[in-house]
Amino acid sequence: MTTTTTMTMTTKRTRTRTVRTILDPFFTPGRIARPGARGVVLFLLAMAPVALAAADSLSGYAIPEPGVKFEFPRDHGSHPRFRVEWWYVTGHLWDEQARRYGFQATFFRTAAPHRLPEAAARGVASPNFGTDHLFLSHLALLDVASARFLHEERLHREGWAAGAATNTLHVWNGGSSLVLTQAVGLEQMHLRAAIRAEASWDLQLTAAKPLVVFGTNGVSRKGETSTAASHYLTFPRLDVSGRLTVAGTTRTVRGQAWMDHEFSSSQLSAGQSGWDWVSVQLAEGREIMAYRMRRKDGTTDPFSTLAWVGRDGHVIHQPAGAFELMPLARWKSPGSGAEYPLGLALRAQDPETGTAVEYRLIPLARDQELPGRIGDVPYWEGACRVEDVVGREVGSAFVELTGYAGDLAGRLR
Repeated sequence: MTTTTTMTMTTKRTRTRTVRTILDPFFTPGRIARPGARGVVLFLLAMAPVALAAADSLSGYAIPEPGVKFEFPRDHGSHPRFRVEWWYVTGHLWDEQARRYGFQATFFRTAAPHRLPEAAARGVASPNFGTDHLFLSHLALLDVASARFLHEERLHREGWAAGAATNTLHVWNGGSSLVLTQAVGLEQMHLRAAIRAEASWDLQLTAAKPLVVFGTNGVSRKGETSTAASHYLTFPRLDVSGRLTVAGTTRTVRGQAWMDHEFSSSQLSAGQSGWDWVSVQLAEGREIMAYRMRRKDGTTDPFSTLAWVGRDGHVIHQPAGAFELMPLARWKSPGSGAEYPLGLALRAQDPETGTAVEYRLIPLARDQELPGRIGDVPYWEGACRVEDVVGREVGSAFVELTGYAGDLAGRLR
């Protein structure tokens, strides 16, 4: 049986499960959608179950406020007052034979109805599973040499199979977890993840640069409404070491990763259709984060932004009119039929030199689309190399492209 046939059959099976998840988010504990290759997102694609499970009103949920004083390790943990939250790790690995891999592990927490249907009928709460939160994980691995792309999605309600601590970083879903192991000095984390029996990794992450907070006065705006915002905390460069197992063979690997932690109660404003997001790690020691919020008429929302992270960790933000993300080519997904811009030219002004620069983000494989079968929201997210205008490789990147395969905005508001 070919991979294509397997994915087609899995899609049909999973869509039946997706409908049941939408109508009854408190599914049988441990129900897992098992795509034929992988499933993930950054950001709010995890909000698809929430947007359907919770009321559109933000009543009862916190809204990001300026001037918040973050305290660590507490604020590395969960913030249940906010409707949605995610811990997002992406990175590039090399084994001892210089074989390259891209990986992603994302853990989402989303608010849910406060009472289970069966518990409401009995007038009591479930003794084994929480009723307040759902936990979704997206895992992905790209073997660059073979272009093989593995992915998986897992959805659990709060309980023994999934959860998040509120006093430190400890989030888990199934057999995958992200745990803060050292909070003093250079923060260290332990990431464990597995994609069925096909791949797994056990990695130590050590902060090579201090944590940064994106946005103005602690708030990262995504749209014109005050609720379209998040608290956006990032480790822009993590040194990675550990073990990667693929098809039964374990390899020692090293590399670098990027970690986002965001919490919010809403993200998109009316008129927005999706976003193009990039994280860039330059070999010369700086990083770039940028997101272009796209409007339905094809224009760039003025609340888009780009941020440079200096070698010392200092952040310089640039507004929507100061940078461009331009498509270099287009690719049509054989799975969803969506057409994505691959790769991207990032054009901006270098704050160090004051000169215009251009970086080209070239996918390490074209087909890194995530079917998003839990929530039925496909999107593209993948590992890229970074080239300058003469084709020299000058860094690595991850790119996320959403809203190209249907009405994303309707699901996330």
